[in-house]
Amino acid sequence: MFDTSITLDQFIEAIGDTLYMVGMSLLIGTIFGSILGIVIVFTRRGGILAFPMVYSTLNVIINIIRSVPFIILMVSITPFTRVIAGTSIGTNAAIVPLIIFITPFIARLVENSLLEVGSGIVEAAESMGATPLQIIWHFILPEAFGSLILSLATATISLIGASAMAGAVGGGGVGDIAILYGYHRYDSFAIISTIIVLIIFVQFIQSAGNHLARLVRRR
Repeated sequence: MFDTSITLDQFIEAIGDTLYMVGMSLLIGTIFGSILGIVIVFTRRGGILAFPMVYSTLNVIINIIRSVPFIILMVSITPFTRVIAGTSIGTNAAIVPLIIFITPFIARLVENSLLEVGSGIVEAAESMGATPLQIIWHFILPEAFGSLILSLATATISLIGASAMAGAVGGGGVGDIAILYGYHRYDSFAIISTIIVLIIFVQFIQSAGNHLARLVRRR
């Protein structure tokens, strides 16, 4: 029997905070990351909107942000977080670095998914007189949709891990429970409960992503 100082209400609230952080970060990060991914695919040399200078600039920015571990990124942008969220502690504050962390990650995943689409699709669309926007929206994105779903599942799982790390600096959520109760108070129940919750989240998201991707690809 585990001896624990954390209440069920506190743990449920922490789960809610994690879902809130992940949900908001994923929504905003997916919007910006998808746009960024599409731009770097089509502005590269040989792309339908080739603009090497734009591609090179965005490529470097993405690489720089992705090279910084999340915990360091979170601490280093504290002043910026304080300006945006009004505070550097709590779930709302954690969302800011989470968005910055996940946006270039999603951009790379979107880039890889779109590059998997055969060049024949683009050539066929161009032969029909489709505009670049029509090629992207009506040909490439539908063709890559299954892969994009799997990419989004991967991004969500990475975001869950990052949100747990946010607890190390007061970001809230189950990571905060693990640090505050599990680490500082030597509460084994808090640690084990946090691990179980994270495993359930990851398994559910990956299974749902695989299932949806299979459905899309069968069509």
